[in-house]
Amino acid sequence: MDTLLQNQKPIIEIKDLRKSYGTNTVLAGFNMVLREGENLVIMGKSGSGKSVMIKCLIGLEQPDGGSIIVMENDISKLDREELDDLRTEVGFLFQGSALYDSMTVRENLEFPLRRHKKKFGVIKDTTPMVMEALENVGLANTINLMPEELSGGMKRRIALARTLILQPKIILYDEPTTGLDPITAKEILLLMMSIQQKYNTSAIIITHDVDCARMISNRMILLVDGINYSEGTFEELSISTDPKVQAFFK
Repeated sequence: MDTLLQNQKPIIEIKDLRKSYGTNTVLAGFNMVLREGENLVIMGKSGSGKSVMIKCLIGLEQPDGGSIIVMENDISKLDREELDDLRTEVGFLFQGSALYDSMTVRENLEFPLRRHKKKFGVIKDTTPMVMEALENVGLANTINLMPEELSGGMKRRIALARTLILQPKIILYDEPTTGLDPITAKEILLLMMSIQQKYNTSAIIITHDVDCARMISNRMILLVDGINYSEGTFEELSISTDPKVQAFFK
């Protein structure tokens, strides 16, 4: 991790996060810090607790213990309205893009603007914001298309535009390159990097893709046995002699 990022203040802090389902312990004291302007990759095997951690982070799951501080807000102390307000600052890119099939690209992007009127007020003309978001992902010409007319890579880009239109400070990416061919996957990663540089967003990227982690991460956390087993830069972790760490790079 470069010195500049190390000096940035934390935008998310998770301490001793614990979550079990019956006798199945998923998170056993997970700790994490995300700093302003940082791309943090979290890798873990299927069922290791990555998705559960994200759900706890945005208030969709209640942890059994520990604390989650997002932008200086203790998640556990927020009421529903306060939590909804905070969520407008956290964008989420779903693995399957999750576009509304019955809506045009324009309507898909307008939807979050209409849903979160408190943040932007009543917007009489959404076109400038929609066009800016589409231009950010290089797809301004798709504004009137339906999702079924888009390729998989284009859908991922439109989903990212819909995330960006709310101008979030934090973006959560769930397997951003899954299901994409290598060339399209690289295009998505380059886009994510340009967004980080342009808007100084902080991002958590959940991925199984080693090439994705190598290209996008400022820092990585390996989630093993419910804890942040090891963390560091890609270069630091890739030369580790620990068998549990090496298993991620084979």
